Amino acid sequence: MPRPKKITKAVLRELEDGFLKGLSDREACLYAGIAPSTLYEYCKDKPEFSERKELLKEQVKMRAKLNVANLIERRDIDLSLWYLERKAKDEFSKKQEVEHSGGIENKLDLSGLSVEELRKLANSDSEST
Repeated sequence: MPRPKKITKAVLRELEDGFLKGLSDREACLYAGIAPSTLYEYCKDKPEFSERKELLKEQVKMRAKLNVANLIERRDIDLSLWYLERKAKDEFSKKQEVEHSGGIENKLDLSGLSVEELRKLANSDSEST
């Protein structure tokens, strides 16, 4: 089936449905059966659709955030802890961050060695391990 060269109302509905599901431009084009270049040309001619497309893509993330917030409101303790571990890392993260100060000193100067000497050194090092 050849891909339509023109964006019809049916193609627009498919594109918008894809964007509402969080699909990328390329994925939504595949979903709607058009080439990405067709979408990009349409967006160039209709900048208002381009803006709408970006807003539609945000819908999945927004709904996910609302779902999380609703479950937290219902006192879901596990989800609340998960959320805090990610959003309030300084207080609730399970990981510890270690900050290194100072430098790292390389006592072995390899700058004057030839490629062959470096290879020999690397081979002797790997044979001893």
